[in-house]
Amino acid sequence: MIRAITVLFLFVSFTCFAQQKQYKTTVVAFYNLENLFDTINDPNKNDEDFLPTGANRNNTYVYTDKLGKLSTVLSEIGTDITPDGFALLGVAEVENRKVLEDLTAQPKLSERKLRIVHYESPDERGIDVALLYNPKCFRVKSSQSLFVALQGSNGKPYFTRDILWVTGELNAERVHVFVNHWPSRRGGEEASAPSRAAAAAVCKHVIDSLTVLNPSEKIIVMGDLNDDPTSPSVTQVLGAKSKKEDVPPGGMYNPWVDFTDKGIGTLAYNDSWNLFDQILFSYGFLNQNQTGYFFHQAHIFTRQYMITQTGKYKGYPKRTYSGSRYIGGYSDHFPTYTVLLKQTGN
Repeated sequence: MIRAITVLFLFVSFTCFAQQKQYKTTVVAFYNLENLFDTINDPNKNDEDFLPTGANRNNTYVYTDKLGKLSTVLSEIGTDITPDGFALLGVAEVENRKVLEDLTAQPKLSERKLRIVHYESPDERGIDVALLYNPKCFRVKSSQSLFVALQGSNGKPYFTRDILWVTGELNAERVHVFVNHWPSRRGGEEASAPSRAAAAAVCKHVIDSLTVLNPSEKIIVMGDLNDDPTSPSVTQVLGAKSKKEDVPPGGMYNPWVDFTDKGIGTLAYNDSWNLFDQILFSYGFLNQNQTGYFFHQAHIFTRQYMITQTGKYKGYPKRTYSGSRYIGGYSDHFPTYTVLLKQTGN
Protein backbone atom coordinates (compact mmCIF):
# COMPACT_ATOMS: atom_id res chain seq x y z
CA MET A 1 0.00 0.00 0.00
CA ILE A 2 2.81 2.43 0.91
CA ARG A 3 4.65 1.67 -2.31
CA ALA A 4 1.45 2.10 -4.37
CA ILE A 5 0.73 5.48 -2.78
CA THR A 6 4.35 6.58 -3.31
CA VAL A 7 4.35 5.59 -6.97
CA LEU A 8 0.97 7.28 -7.50
CA PHE A 9 2.24 10.45 -5.85
CA LEU A 10 5.36 10.48 -8.00
CA PHE A 11 3.34 9.88 -11.15
CA VAL A 12 0.78 12.57 -10.39
CA SER A 13 3.47 15.00 -9.26
CA PHE A 14 5.60 14.49 -12.34
CA THR A 15 2.61 14.51 -14.71
CA CYS A 16 1.31 17.80 -13.33
CA PHE A 17 4.80 19.27 -13.38
CA ALA A 18 5.35 18.22 -16.98
CA GLN A 19 2.00 19.31 -18.44
CA GLN A 20 3.47 22.51 -19.81
CA LYS A 21 7.02 21.34 -20.47
CA GLN A 22 8.82 18.11 -21.29
CA TYR A 23 11.66 16.84 -19.10
CA LYS A 24 14.35 14.19 -19.08
CA THR A 25 14.42 12.34 -15.76
CA THR A 26 17.62 11.10 -14.10
CA VAL A 27 18.08 9.23 -10.81
CA VAL A 28 21.07 9.66 -8.48
CA ALA A 29 21.33 7.23 -5.55
CA PHE A 30 23.45 6.07 -2.62
CA TYR A 31 23.57 2.75 -0.75
CA ASN A 32 25.68 1.45 2.13
CA LEU A 33 26.12 -2.22 1.19
CA GLU A 34 27.01 -3.37 4.73
CA ASN A 35 30.35 -5.14 4.63
CA LEU A 36 30.47 -6.47 1.10
CA PHE A 37 33.60 -8.62 1.46
CA ASP A 38 34.70 -11.47 -0.76
CA THR A 39 35.91 -14.82 0.62
CA ILE A 40 39.58 -14.41 -0.34
CA ASN A 41 42.24 -13.40 2.15
CA ASP A 42 43.93 -10.11 1.25
CA PRO A 43 47.08 -9.55 3.32
CA ASN A 44 46.69 -5.80 2.78
CA LYS A 45 43.12 -5.72 4.13
CA ASN A 46 41.57 -6.21 7.53
CA ASP A 47 39.28 -8.93 6.18
CA GLU A 48 39.91 -11.82 8.58
CA ASP A 49 36.39 -11.76 10.08
CA PHE A 50 34.89 -12.13 6.60
CA LEU A 51 36.82 -15.20 5.48
CA PRO A 52 35.17 -18.65 5.44
CA THR A 53 37.12 -19.48 8.61
CA GLY A 54 36.51 -16.07 10.19
CA ALA A 55 34.01 -14.99 12.81
CA ASN A 56 31.31 -14.23 10.23
CA ARG A 57 31.79 -17.46 8.23
CA ASN A 58 31.60 -15.56 4.96
CA ASN A 59 31.70 -18.59 2.69
CA THR A 60 30.80 -18.93 -0.98
CA TYR A 61 27.10 -19.46 -0.22
CA VAL A 62 26.89 -16.34 1.96
CA TYR A 63 28.81 -14.20 -0.51
CA THR A 64 26.77 -15.38 -3.49
CA ASP A 65 23.50 -14.95 -1.62
CA LYS A 66 24.38 -11.41 -0.56
CA LEU A 67 25.37 -10.44 -4.11
CA GLY A 68 22.06 -11.71 -5.42
CA LYS A 69 20.05 -9.86 -2.82
CA LEU A 70 21.92 -6.59 -3.26
CA SER A 71 21.48 -6.84 -7.02
CA THR A 72 17.72 -7.15 -6.50
CA VAL A 73 17.66 -3.86 -4.62
CA LEU A 74 19.92 -2.09 -7.11
CA SER A 75 17.89 -3.35 -10.05
CA GLU A 76 14.77 -1.70 -8.62
CA ILE A 77 16.05 1.66 -7.38
CA GLY A 78 14.53 4.41 -9.47
CA THR A 79 12.82 2.15 -12.02
CA ASP A 80 9.42 3.56 -11.06
CA ILE A 81 10.80 6.92 -12.21
CA THR A 82 12.78 5.89 -15.30
CA PRO A 83 13.23 2.45 -16.93
CA ASP A 84 17.02 2.84 -16.77
CA GLY A 85 17.03 3.07 -12.97
CA PHE A 86 19.90 5.05 -11.48
CA ALA A 87 22.43 6.89 -13.59
CA LEU A 88 24.80 7.31 -10.64
CA LEU A 89 25.05 5.21 -7.49
CA GLY A 90 27.50 5.86 -4.69
CA VAL A 91 28.25 2.85 -2.50
CA ALA A 92 30.00 2.33 0.83
CA GLU A 93 31.43 -0.64 2.77
CA VAL A 94 32.95 -2.52 -0.16
CA GLU A 95 36.20 -4.44 0.23
CA ASN A 96 37.63 -3.95 -3.24
CA ARG A 97 36.89 -3.52 -6.92
CA LYS A 98 36.39 -7.26 -7.41
CA VAL A 99 33.27 -7.39 -5.23
CA LEU A 100 31.79 -4.58 -7.34
CA GLU A 101 32.62 -6.44 -10.53
CA ASP A 102 30.89 -9.50 -9.10
CA LEU A 103 27.90 -7.39 -8.09
CA THR A 104 27.45 -5.64 -11.43
CA ALA A 105 27.79 -8.99 -13.22
CA GLN A 106 24.71 -10.37 -11.44
CA PRO A 107 21.91 -11.34 -13.87
CA LYS A 108 19.60 -8.54 -12.71
CA LEU A 109 22.25 -5.90 -13.43
CA SER A 110 24.50 -7.27 -16.14
CA GLU A 111 22.51 -5.88 -19.07
CA ARG A 112 23.07 -2.33 -17.83
CA LYS A 113 26.84 -2.74 -18.27
CA LEU A 114 27.47 -0.60 -15.20
CA ARG A 115 30.95 0.83 -14.81
CA ILE A 116 32.96 1.40 -11.66
CA VAL A 117 35.14 4.13 -10.18
CA HIS A 118 37.02 2.80 -7.14
CA TYR A 119 40.22 3.45 -5.22
CA GLU A 120 41.69 1.50 -2.32
CA SER A 121 41.45 3.36 0.99
CA PRO A 122 43.72 2.99 4.03
CA ASP A 123 40.65 2.41 6.23
CA GLU A 124 41.29 0.31 9.33
CA ARG A 125 38.18 -1.81 8.67
CA GLY A 126 39.34 -2.59 5.14
CA ILE A 127 36.38 -0.94 3.41
CA ASP A 128 36.12 1.63 0.62
CA VAL A 129 33.62 3.80 -1.22
CA ALA A 130 32.95 3.69 -4.96
CA LEU A 131 30.76 5.06 -7.72
CA LEU A 132 28.75 2.87 -10.09
CA TYR A 133 27.41 4.54 -13.19
CA ASN A 134 25.41 3.80 -16.29
CA PRO A 135 27.58 4.63 -19.33
CA LYS A 136 24.43 5.53 -21.28
CA CYS A 137 24.03 8.53 -18.98
CA PHE A 138 27.43 9.41 -17.55
CA ARG A 139 30.97 9.76 -18.83
CA VAL A 140 33.92 10.04 -16.44
CA LYS A 141 36.40 12.82 -17.22
CA SER A 142 38.60 12.55 -14.11
CA SER A 143 38.65 10.99 -10.65
CA GLN A 144 40.76 10.91 -7.52
CA SER A 145 40.62 9.87 -3.88
CA LEU A 146 40.90 12.51 -1.17
CA PHE A 147 42.74 11.52 1.99
CA VAL A 148 41.18 12.36 5.37
CA ALA A 149 43.85 12.93 8.03
CA LEU A 150 42.72 11.89 11.52
CA GLN A 151 44.40 11.74 14.91
CA GLY A 152 43.32 9.61 17.82
CA SER A 153 43.13 10.65 21.46
CA ASN A 154 46.58 9.11 21.94
CA GLY A 155 48.01 11.50 19.37
CA LYS A 156 48.63 8.78 16.81
CA PRO A 157 47.08 8.88 13.33
CA TYR A 158 44.31 6.49 12.43
CA PHE A 159 42.77 5.82 9.06
CA THR A 160 39.29 6.08 7.60
CA ARG A 161 37.78 5.94 4.14
CA ASP A 162 39.09 8.28 1.48
CA ILE A 163 36.53 10.54 -0.20
CA LEU A 164 35.99 9.74 -3.87
CA TRP A 165 35.81 12.75 -6.20
CA VAL A 166 34.58 12.07 -9.73
CA THR A 167 34.13 14.71 -12.42
CA GLY A 168 32.14 13.75 -15.46
CA GLU A 169 29.39 14.53 -17.91
CA LEU A 170 25.82 13.66 -16.95
CA ASN A 171 24.14 13.57 -20.34
CA ALA A 172 26.74 16.07 -21.61
CA GLU A 173 26.51 18.36 -18.56
CA ARG A 174 29.52 18.65 -16.26
CA VAL A 175 28.97 17.54 -12.67
CA HIS A 176 31.24 16.79 -9.71
CA VAL A 177 30.33 13.86 -7.46
CA PHE A 178 31.80 13.30 -3.99
CA VAL A 179 31.18 9.85 -2.44
CA ASN A 180 31.73 9.80 1.32
CA HIS A 181 31.74 7.44 4.26
CA TRP A 182 32.68 9.59 7.22
CA PRO A 183 34.12 8.18 10.49
CA SER A 184 31.71 6.32 12.72
CA ARG A 185 30.30 7.33 16.10
CA ARG A 186 32.40 4.74 17.89
CA GLY A 187 33.29 6.14 21.30
CA GLY A 188 30.19 8.33 21.34
CA GLU A 189 28.63 10.92 19.04
CA GLU A 190 30.20 13.94 20.73
CA ALA A 191 33.66 12.45 21.18
CA SER A 192 33.84 11.30 17.56
CA ALA A 193 32.32 14.47 16.05
CA PRO A 194 35.73 16.10 15.28
CA SER A 195 36.58 13.19 12.97
CA ARG A 196 33.45 13.70 10.91
CA ALA A 197 34.07 17.44 10.87
CA ALA A 198 37.54 16.72 9.48
CA ALA A 199 36.07 14.61 6.67
CA ALA A 200 33.47 17.28 5.92
CA ALA A 201 36.23 19.90 5.79
CA VAL A 202 38.11 17.92 3.13
CA CYS A 203 34.98 17.94 1.00
CA LYS A 204 34.27 21.59 1.70
CA HIS A 205 37.79 22.66 0.72
CA VAL A 206 37.42 21.18 -2.76
CA ILE A 207 33.89 22.49 -3.16
CA ASP A 208 35.08 26.00 -2.33
CA SER A 209 37.90 25.72 -4.85
CA LEU A 210 35.35 24.84 -7.54
CA THR A 211 32.67 27.37 -6.67
CA VAL A 212 35.05 30.31 -6.26
CA LEU A 213 35.54 30.05 -10.03
CA ASN A 214 31.89 29.29 -10.79
CA PRO A 215 29.30 29.72 -7.99
CA SER A 216 26.82 27.70 -10.09
CA GLU A 217 29.09 24.67 -10.49
CA LYS A 218 27.06 21.43 -10.39
CA ILE A 219 28.16 19.45 -7.32
CA ILE A 220 26.65 16.37 -5.66
CA VAL A 221 27.81 15.28 -2.19
CA MET A 222 26.55 11.84 -1.20
CA GLY A 223 27.34 9.20 1.33
CA ASP A 224 26.96 7.60 4.71
CA LEU A 225 27.93 10.64 6.75
CA ASN A 226 27.42 8.92 10.13
CA ASP A 227 25.70 12.18 11.03
CA ASP A 228 22.16 13.44 10.56
CA PRO A 229 21.14 16.33 8.29
CA THR A 230 21.02 18.62 11.34
CA SER A 231 24.46 17.66 12.69
CA PRO A 232 27.22 20.34 12.84
CA SER A 233 29.40 18.52 10.29
CA VAL A 234 26.64 19.03 7.73
CA THR A 235 25.10 22.35 8.75
CA GLN A 236 28.24 24.17 9.89
CA VAL A 237 31.24 22.60 8.14
CA LEU A 238 29.54 21.92 4.81
CA GLY A 239 27.19 24.84 5.41
CA ALA A 240 24.24 22.95 3.94
CA LYS A 241 20.83 24.64 4.12
CA SER A 242 17.46 22.95 4.45
CA LYS A 243 15.58 25.57 2.40
CA LYS A 244 16.42 26.30 -1.21
CA GLU A 245 15.87 30.02 -0.78
CA ASP A 246 18.56 30.13 1.92
CA VAL A 247 21.28 28.61 -0.27
CA PRO A 248 23.75 31.27 -1.48
CA PRO A 249 25.69 30.99 -4.75
CA GLY A 250 28.36 28.37 -4.15
CA GLY A 251 26.37 26.87 -1.26
CA MET A 252 24.83 23.43 -0.68
CA TYR A 253 21.21 22.31 -0.29
CA ASN A 254 20.16 19.39 1.94
CA PRO A 255 16.71 17.98 1.11
CA TRP A 256 16.72 15.49 3.99
CA VAL A 257 15.98 17.72 7.00
CA ASP A 258 12.22 17.37 6.54
CA PHE A 259 12.59 13.59 6.75
CA THR A 260 14.53 13.88 10.01
CA ASP A 261 11.96 16.28 11.46
CA LYS A 262 9.30 13.63 10.83
CA GLY A 263 11.34 10.88 12.47
CA ILE A 264 12.08 9.14 9.16
CA GLY A 265 15.52 7.61 8.68
CA THR A 266 17.69 5.13 6.83
CA LEU A 267 18.95 3.12 9.80
CA ALA A 268 17.73 2.41 13.30
CA TYR A 269 19.38 1.86 16.67
CA ASN A 270 17.73 1.43 20.07
CA ASP A 271 14.32 2.30 18.59
CA SER A 272 15.65 5.58 17.25
CA TRP A 273 16.02 6.45 13.57
CA ASN A 274 18.95 8.26 11.98
CA LEU A 275 19.31 9.55 8.44
CA PHE A 276 23.03 9.14 7.76
CA ASP A 277 22.63 8.33 4.05
CA GLN A 278 22.30 11.68 2.35
CA ILE A 279 22.60 13.26 -1.11
CA LEU A 280 23.22 17.02 -1.20
CA PHE A 281 23.17 19.41 -4.14
CA SER A 282 24.94 22.66 -4.90
CA TYR A 283 23.31 25.97 -5.71
CA GLY A 284 23.62 25.25 -9.43
CA PHE A 285 20.98 22.50 -9.19
CA LEU A 286 18.29 24.66 -7.59
CA ASN A 287 17.07 26.91 -10.40
CA GLN A 288 14.20 25.17 -12.21
CA ASN A 289 14.29 27.68 -15.06
CA GLN A 290 17.52 26.49 -16.65
CA THR A 291 18.59 24.35 -19.56
CA GLY A 292 20.55 21.95 -17.35
CA TYR A 293 19.59 19.49 -14.63
CA PHE A 294 17.86 20.67 -11.50
CA PHE A 295 16.86 18.94 -8.26
CA HIS A 296 13.27 17.69 -8.14
CA GLN A 297 12.69 15.10 -5.39
CA ALA A 298 14.39 13.04 -2.66
CA HIS A 299 13.30 9.57 -1.51
CA ILE A 300 14.27 6.70 0.76
CA PHE A 301 14.03 3.40 -1.11
CA THR A 302 12.24 0.65 0.82
CA ARG A 303 10.48 -2.57 -0.09
CA GLN A 304 8.84 -5.05 2.25
CA TYR A 305 11.52 -7.67 1.56
CA MET A 306 14.17 -5.21 2.82
CA ILE A 307 12.43 -4.76 6.19
CA THR A 308 12.60 -6.99 9.27
CA GLN A 309 9.06 -8.28 9.72
CA THR A 310 9.08 -9.75 13.25
CA GLY A 311 10.82 -9.65 16.60
CA LYS A 312 12.73 -6.99 18.48
CA TYR A 313 13.92 -5.28 15.30
CA LYS A 314 10.61 -5.29 13.47
CA GLY A 315 10.53 -2.39 11.01
CA TYR A 316 14.32 -2.01 10.89
CA PRO A 317 16.34 -2.58 7.71
CA LYS A 318 16.86 -6.33 7.31
CA ARG A 319 20.58 -6.60 7.83
CA THR A 320 23.06 -9.21 6.66
CA TYR A 321 24.28 -10.36 10.07
CA SER A 322 22.94 -10.57 13.60
CA GLY A 323 26.18 -10.38 15.51
CA SER A 324 28.31 -12.86 13.58
CA ARG A 325 25.35 -15.01 12.45
CA TYR A 326 24.31 -14.67 8.82
CA ILE A 327 20.57 -13.98 8.67
CA GLY A 328 20.23 -13.45 4.93
CA GLY A 329 19.32 -9.79 4.86
CA TYR A 330 20.31 -6.99 2.56
CA SER A 331 21.89 -4.13 4.50
CA ASP A 332 21.51 -2.37 7.83
CA HIS A 333 20.83 0.83 5.85
CA PHE A 334 18.09 1.76 3.42
CA PRO A 335 19.33 3.38 0.20
CA THR A 336 18.40 6.92 -0.76
CA TYR A 337 17.75 8.29 -4.22
CA THR A 338 16.99 11.64 -5.81
CA VAL A 339 15.28 12.72 -9.00
CA LEU A 340 16.79 15.30 -11.33
CA LEU A 341 14.92 16.89 -14.23
CA LYS A 342 16.18 18.55 -17.39
CA GLN A 343 13.97 20.38 -19.82
CA THR A 344 13.98 18.84 -23.29
CA GLY A 345 11.22 20.91 -24.97
CA ASN A 346 7.84 22.58 -24.62
